[in-house]
Amino acid sequence: MNTLKALFVSSRPLSWVNTAFPFAAAYLTTTREIDLVWVLGTIYFLIPYNLAMYGINDVFDYESDLRNPRKGGVEGALLDRSMHRTTLWAAAITNIPFLVYLVWVGSPLSWLVLAASVFAVIAYSAPGLRFKERPFVDSLTSSTHFVSPAVYGLVLAGATFTPELWLVLGAFFLWGIASHAFGAVQDIVADREGGISSVATVIGGAATVRLSVIAYLLAGALLLFAGFPAAIASVLVVPYALMCAPFWSVTDAAAETANRGWRRFLWLNFVSGFVVTMLLIAYWWITAA
Repeated sequence: MNTLKALFVSSRPLSWVNTAFPFAAAYLTTTREIDLVWVLGTIYFLIPYNLAMYGINDVFDYESDLRNPRKGGVEGALLDRSMHRTTLWAAAITNIPFLVYLVWVGSPLSWLVLAASVFAVIAYSAPGLRFKERPFVDSLTSSTHFVSPAVYGLVLAGATFTPELWLVLGAFFLWGIASHAFGAVQDIVADREGGISSVATVIGGAATVRLSVIAYLLAGALLLFAGFPAAIASVLVVPYALMCAPFWSVTDAAAETANRGWRRFLWLNFVSGFVVTMLLIAYWWITAA
């Protein structure tokens, strides 16, 4: 595998939209204009941010990834040791110019949100912090990876944080917690063999799946009280809960079978993203009128 291909796979291209879209949608619906800040911010959260998040993870999870049959494809690169230093340098080189620009165009509050977002990316996998090995903190940190770009976009654009907006962000955060927890189930065996703790290795596969289902449903419940169009979007949690349901009583020994649900999750995100986009367009038209 050549260097560029390895970096590309390591950045998880199927997940790029999960961080770029929240920023782009939050900034655009607030400012209602496409400017250079929107363009560069979207590019940053599309590729460099994901290369840092997943590349750092692939470097420092190498030992457990060797035991993980999922690694080596769209669900994550199995980086050769010779690529580790290159990946870390690539993450730094691609991130720093964007961060300098975003700090330059921002405010102290936006700096704080951006710093928290970048810290969560590094702290999740980097030695000495390794939040991914702190059960429950791992899911909270992972959710921060996806919600913080939206919060950053809102703050950078000067949005007013209404109670309804807080409900939407809370629902998004619960979605992130549920998604990370469910994703951790499939890695129980590999993580235990690699000496890595996670919410799933601590409470077990079945309990983690149930936690995910509850978190998804709570996210939907919050959206019901967030007004239009969020209330309509509440139905989007149903497919996610149904995705988890077949693994309600999964044993730890059979936890790898949850990968079937996880693969559905990856594609379900695109469907959900399309629906959310349509709702945002409708909201844009209605509020503009």
